Amino acid sequence: MESEYIREADATRVRILSEALPYMQQFAGRTIVVKYGGAAMKDSTLKDKVIRDIVFLSCIGMRPVVVHGGGPEINTWLAKLNIEPQFKDGLRVTDANTMDVVEMVLVGRVNKEIVSLINQAGGSAVGLCGKDGNMIQARPVGKEGVGFVGEVTAIDTKLIQSLVENGYVPVISSVAADETGQAHNINADTVAGELAAALGAEKMILLTDTAGILEDYHNPATLIPKVNLQEARKLMDDGIVSGGMIPKVSCCVRSLAQGVKAAHIIDGRIPHALLLEIFTNDGIGTMIVASDYVYQAPFSPFE
Repeated sequence: MESEYIREADATRVRILSEALPYMQQFAGRTIVVKYGGAAMKDSTLKDKVIRDIVFLSCIGMRPVVVHGGGPEINTWLAKLNIEPQFKDGLRVTDANTMDVVEMVLVGRVNKEIVSLINQAGGSAVGLCGKDGNMIQARPVGKEGVGFVGEVTAIDTKLIQSLVENGYVPVISSVAADETGQAHNINADTVAGELAAALGAEKMILLTDTAGILEDYHNPATLIPKVNLQEARKLMDDGIVSGGMIPKVSCCVRSLAQGVKAAHIIDGRIPHALLLEIFTNDGIGTMIVASDYVYQAPFSPFE
C-alpha cells in the first residue's frame, strides 16, 4: 500500500514538472520583476515559499529581479525611537529623522535579510538600493508637507543587467538619491514598475494582500483574471479600482505603456503564488496586458 502511494505521488510530481516545461521554455532568459511585500514578508511560512519560488525561477533560467518595501518594519523602528509615523495623501511623511530610519531599515535590515534567505535557499543574491552605481535617480515627489518622498526620474540598468547575466538575483530597496545626493523614500510598487520598463521585462508581478482586481472589493469571487490597458483605465475611472489599488494598477499601466509585456497583481498570502501565476494557464490573480497583446498558453501534452 505504501509503495503504491509513493509511486502515485511520484507520478503526480513528474506530471506537474512535465506540464510546466512549456512555460519554462517560453520564459527562459526573460526578466521577471517581482515586487515583494505585504503578508508574504511578515509570515515566516509564506516568506519561505516566496524565497523558494524566486530561487526556482533563477535555477530554471529565468531572470528574477526583486524589489521590496518594508513599511511594517519601518513603523516598528520608528516606535522604538519614539518617532510617530505620519501619512499624508497615502504617502509616508519622511522628515530627516524618518528618512534615516527608512534607509537603515530598508537598506540595512530588510534588504540583507532577503538576500540572506535567497542565499540560504541555494540562490545567489546581491542586495542593492537605488544609490548603488547611481542606479535609480530621484527627485521630490512634488507634494507639500511630505518631506523626502521621491519619484523616479531615471534608471541606469547596467549594474542590474551585469548581475542577472552572471546568475545573480538583484534584491533592490526603494531608496534613491536626487542630484544633490539627498536620499529619498520611493514607493516600492513605483520602483518595480519603472525598473521593469527600463529592463524590458517580460513580466512585472506585485505580491499584495488582495486576490487581484475585484469587481466587488468585498467579494473575492468577483476576481477579474485579465484586462487590457484600456479596460484597466476604465476600471479606475469607474471607481471599481479604488483606494490602495489605484497606485498598484497605475504603476502596472505605466509599465505596460513603456513596453513591459504583462503586469500581474496577485495574492501573496497564497503559498507559492509566484509559481501558480507564472506556470498555470489560469493563474491566481489579475493579469494586465497591453491592448494589442495576445497571450497564447504554451502547449501541454496532457491537455
